[in-house]
Amino acid sequence: MHNELTKVDIQKMTEEMEWRISVVRPRILEEVKFARSHGDLSENAEYHAAKQERGKNESRIRFLRNMIKTAVIVTDDSPSDVVGLFDTVTFLPQDEDEPETVRLATTMRQDVMENIVSGESPIGKALLGHKVGDTVYIETDGGGYHAVITALVKGKDDDSLAIRSY
Repeated sequence: MHNELTKVDIQKMTEEMEWRISVVRPRILEEVKFARSHGDLSENAEYHAAKQERGKNESRIRFLRNMIKTAVIVTDDSPSDVVGLFDTVTFLPQDEDEPETVRLATTMRQDVMENIVSGESPIGKALLGHKVGDTVYIETDGGGYHAVITALVKGKDDDSLAIRSY
């Protein structure tokens, strides 16, 4: 499986991975050593917590490495009147009175709580490549619906969007 990521995604993930290896890993190893020095490991909560934190850190490093290794680099280049990555799009779902506004991003920077959706999500797939005034079909688990794109604000791939954590 390939992950569609931008150069900024790769840069952000590389920086996080290097930080986890050079800063977090040594700190956690010291915590494990310190907790181990307290004696009986079977009842040592500090030791078990430090080992759990070490596991989470190593898991995140492996995840980032794998994402970078399997990445397919994509760009945010799209014509000024066509929906592309990092654009903010307003659309009116069929039979609704209120429009919805989302910003499209890569999967590593999506945040549905902030209305930032992946270009690989059902909404993202439906909107990408279309223009204001186009009617799109957004397929969902429960069927789908039509929506009209009412506004488009072009965006760019910058480092303002954080990569998602665990």
